[in-house]
Amino acid sequence: MARANFSYFMAPSNNYPNFKTGKDATNPLNYRPIALTCCLCKLLERLVNRRLVHYLETNNIIHPHQSGFRKGCCTLDNFLSLETDIRLAFLQKKHLVAIFFDIEKAYGRTWRHGILSYLYALDLRGNLLIFIRNFLRLRKFQVRVGVEFSDSYIQEEGVPQSSVLSVSLFIIKINNILHQLPSFVKGHLYVDDLYISCTGNHISFIEQQLQTAVQKIKHWSDFNGFKLSASKSSGVHFCRKRGLHLDPEIEMDGRIIQIENQVRFLGILFDRKLTFLSHVKYLRKRCERALNILKVLSDTSWGADRLSLQRIYRATILSKLDYGSAIYGSARKGVLKKLDPIHHSALRLCSGASRASPTSSLYVDCYEPPLEIRRQMLLLHYYLRISSNTRHPCHGFQLRPFLHRLQQASHPLCQPFSQECMIL
Repeated sequence: MARANFSYFMAPSNNYPNFKTGKDATNPLNYRPIALTCCLCKLLERLVNRRLVHYLETNNIIHPHQSGFRKGCCTLDNFLSLETDIRLAFLQKKHLVAIFFDIEKAYGRTWRHGILSYLYALDLRGNLLIFIRNFLRLRKFQVRVGVEFSDSYIQEEGVPQSSVLSVSLFIIKINNILHQLPSFVKGHLYVDDLYISCTGNHISFIEQQLQTAVQKIKHWSDFNGFKLSASKSSGVHFCRKRGLHLDPEIEMDGRIIQIENQVRFLGILFDRKLTFLSHVKYLRKRCERALNILKVLSDTSWGADRLSLQRIYRATILSKLDYGSAIYGSARKGVLKKLDPIHHSALRLCSGASRASPTSSLYVDCYEPPLEIRRQMLLLHYYLRISSNTRHPCHGFQLRPFLHRLQQASHPLCQPFSQECMIL
């Protein structure tokens, strides 16, 4: 098979570097490179990626707790695992400490030789391995600023971003990081987003286990070419026990990992009491900004029609409300009701109804259910999907009998995932 000669530019379509939103524009490190290839090359990459993923899934090579870009898996799997462990720790009156790692330039630092060696160890031979080797080697990149182009440089390490094949190759390289954890420490991955957690009655035990896990992960990362950022990594101490409880001190690279009151993981804010209040407030602010689009487009003299407004609402606002609703929907009803005014305002703008119109008439007129019913519907869809997939890591998940009795005796306002599905 002939070697694939792909050019590699740091831009999506115009050769300009792609700026990372919210970063310092004067720092060149805050610009992300994007691979540009022709449509036929992209089609060929998809064909090769489909064959590679089929081989990996058939032979159960990918770790079951890796949910990134896999068929039947999504970010909800990571949310469910974390939320369930926290709820169980609360029921058993234990501590749970989770560490969320940040990998610096994960795609750009991936060790190519390590990828090829791992594929060779998996008994991959022939044209597939030759294509992947040629796909990674001699990739050039160039930057355009204004009308000037930089010199062309060869990328010595890393996988090209924006390629479907690059994600699978990166997953292959980082796959063994979860095998480094001690038996008392759990870990989950979504491509390069890694978190580990440990539950126990005593902080000293949790600190010892997590420190061992961090050291093993750090040693594995240094050997395989990854660099963990201690300054950007953070942890959360989830606990509802009364009294004063000191946070654990986990060290990495001679620096203590900061223990925060909340952390954003894959777009969801997890606070230490798991109330999801901060996430609901943050989500409401985002939706209020997006609601301004409907206010502009709903003008009676020149605005869009009802069908177009509803489609815009579903794409710009309702999609944000749906994301992760199966997890943050376990919050108290008083917290979740903070999102209802956004839903009602958008339906009034789409239908042209007055402010005095009852909300029940808005649901009927716009064919949209209340947010509470919509969250229940999405929860059941997700539950049925993982129940129908016997290979899913959360398949058949349910609370143990004594925890069910404890759950019923405590009558908490927030129910875990399995309990909510049983109620519905």
